[in-house]
Amino acid sequence: MRRRIEPLAPNWFRKGPGWAIGAWFIPVANLWLPYRIAADMWNACALLPTEGRSHRLPMWPVNLWWGLFVGATLLGRYTSARLDMTDSLAGLSDAVTLYLAVDLLYAATAGAAVVFAVRLTALQRLKATEGLSRTPVEA
Repeated sequence: MRRRIEPLAPNWFRKGPGWAIGAWFIPVANLWLPYRIAADMWNACALLPTEGRSHRLPMWPVNLWWGLFVGATLLGRYTSARLDMTDSLAGLSDAVTLYLAVDLLYAATAGAAVVFAVRLTALQRLKATEGLSRTPVEA
């Protein structure tokens, strides 16, 4: 998707297309670099401003997906540490319950990722078909 969007806004991206995959494998940085790339793709699909229409897009699909992903990841790490430290059956039961919550959060994350991807694809197609033919509003 990153490569398909770049021709629509060639000067918009701060990082090359390889970062869209590589950013996931950098420890700690993988908690914000993929979000920045997704936000750049989202904003690159904004149509040029016309009279009565802003060029800013609401970021809720990107923020929802990323918030759920980071929340599930951090809760999963906390739960894993808690499971490692438990020495009782009650502690084990609590950890399993937390793992269930983590799994539900990951399922919600997957749903939000689908919403984000579908909306991003629609924005990309809209900009490719009608957005390039429009000229920006003169100041």
